[in-house]
Amino acid sequence: MLPKVIGVVHLLPLPGSPGYGGSIDGVLTHAIEDCKAYHEGGVEGVIVENFGDVPFSAGTVEPVTVAAMTRAAVELKREFPDIYFGLNVLRNDAESALSIAYVTGAGFIRVNVHVGAVVADQGIIQGKAYQTLRLRKNLNSSVQILADIDVKHSAQIGDYDIKVQAADALERGLADALVISGSRTGQAVDMEQLRQLRREFKEANIVIGSGANSSNVNLLLKYANNVIVGTSIKKDGVTSSPVDPKRLAAFVKAAGI
Repeated sequence: MLPKVIGVVHLLPLPGSPGYGGSIDGVLTHAIEDCKAYHEGGVEGVIVENFGDVPFSAGTVEPVTVAAMTRAAVELKREFPDIYFGLNVLRNDAESALSIAYVTGAGFIRVNVHVGAVVADQGIIQGKAYQTLRLRKNLNSSVQILADIDVKHSAQIGDYDIKVQAADALERGLADALVISGSRTGQAVDMEQLRQLRREFKEANIVIGSGANSSNVNLLLKYANNVIVGTSIKKDGVTSSPVDPKRLAAFVKAAGI
């Protein structure tokens, strides 16, 4: 079962990306410090993503990215064995994410475009539920798939209503949970959309994917099962900054964990 609150470990730029600083140990130290802050703050789950690797690939990432993220996952799980881990390989490499999760023992992956197609800064991104689910079956894996609908930093191609997206993700994409987010990283979700999804999909696992903070998390959790939080609990509310223990404590208290 997914933890109620999932903190984001935003990895610094990895080897091969334009912003890489030249030290994989520095990347790992930053990730461990954030994970330690989550652990000490009472957060039971984290999702690791290659947030610093801008610009992102629309498809499969480079082998060195997979290697770096695998190492990060192994190091973090060794340091914090009781944390429930997930992975998101940006922008949409579900097969690499699932492979890393399977090998490292992570519990879930987030897939930004699981069904349908979007226009984003990477161009056109198409869902690959067919490949992802067959890989999971072939691996005999129980890794959960958290599928975004109307994902941030993108626009759907065609007249693809969010409720239809949700139904397709669950029924045809076999997603284990739906992720709903705002328009950009750190932006709040549309509350009316969230309410509609809960009314329409009463038994679905709904996860908030952006914009949660200590002021709105209590309301969000009236309709969602879980919340992924990053930006609002970072120092000065800056996504790429370290976790701020005071902001995190206020968030955890508001979320009731």
